[in-house]
Amino acid sequence: MNRVLVQAKKEWSEFKRDRLSLALAFLLPVFSLLLFGYGIRLECKNIPLVVRDFDSTSVSREYIERLYAANLFEPVRWSGADSPIDAIDSGLAKVAVIVPPEFTRRLLRGETATLPVLIDGTDINNAQVVYNTIKAATARYLETLDPFKRAIKGVVPELRVWFNPGRKESLFIVTGVIGVVLWMYPCLLAAVAASREKEQETIIRVFSSRLSALQFLAGKALVYFVVGMVLAVLVGGLSILLFGLSPVGDLTPLLLGTPIYLLVSVLFGLFVGTYSNSQTTAVQATSTAGFFPCLLLSGFVYPISNIPFPLSLFSLFVPARYYIELSRDAFVRGAGWVAVWQDPLVLMIFAALLVAVSWYGLRNMQLKD
Repeated sequence: MNRVLVQAKKEWSEFKRDRLSLALAFLLPVFSLLLFGYGIRLECKNIPLVVRDFDSTSVSREYIERLYAANLFEPVRWSGADSPIDAIDSGLAKVAVIVPPEFTRRLLRGETATLPVLIDGTDINNAQVVYNTIKAATARYLETLDPFKRAIKGVVPELRVWFNPGRKESLFIVTGVIGVVLWMYPCLLAAVAASREKEQETIIRVFSSRLSALQFLAGKALVYFVVGMVLAVLVGGLSILLFGLSPVGDLTPLLLGTPIYLLVSVLFGLFVGTYSNSQTTAVQATSTAGFFPCLLLSGFVYPISNIPFPLSLFSLFVPARYYIELSRDAFVRGAGWVAVWQDPLVLMIFAALLVAVSWYGLRNMQLKD
């Protein structure tokens, strides 16, 4: 343990002297948070919809077909014995439409027919699009009932946003930005630090010492893990102050997942750095293999369900995907462990694998010819 601390102290001294590292650690993450938080606007399609038709008439079925004809929704199979609210809570559906009994009879009698619609407001863009689409589809449907149109007062959808009822877009964007920022910069710092040892050939002193590969990796990881934790507090605090984020449920999954996620980020950087012979190569490899998949395949920009197969399979190997789910659950959904219990486990598997492959690259503790 003493050797790990000595290596960490050495790494911390080098980190403090490097102004570029300090900028990467604190200034650029804040700039990224502001840029993404204020500059990104999104819109999605193929929104999963579950329908509970208690009326079961030709009129109600035609109305449901009109909703699907909008080319925005895709049907979700759901057991008739379960509440459609459970489909939204579990994340299987983003919209639930409940056609009540007597729906057709009320229409034909000229009475007002209510139509409960529940919308998952976690994704504010989806929620707004769904809200407007259902209103427009309902209006178009009424126009098709020409023989009875004069006698019908209309259908009044009772739209309710199940999560994020205020439809604040920042709750969706910023919770994703947190995951992106905490992935980008700790792994970049670690990659540059690990590759710098090889580029400047100072790693020869490490090879000639009694440090093992695991002790060397642990000493470096400890420093950038602590830097990452400070960055997490900074980014989280700014998100709360500037964008109005506030916890809506159990924070335990996020509090447990954040250190694991930062450890995975640092270990990924060390993995890239141990296999890179220059800082330029490390930066390029980190950007290509780390940043772009994090940005495009994590669910931050658009839903993973919209990614075409087989590219969607690569999203399973993007750690940011699982942390963003934790972040959005903590600040938007509030479902807690029931919805996100698997995410910390997956992140721990990533951490174990990265330790193994990084150790493998340094196991002989010598430079390649």
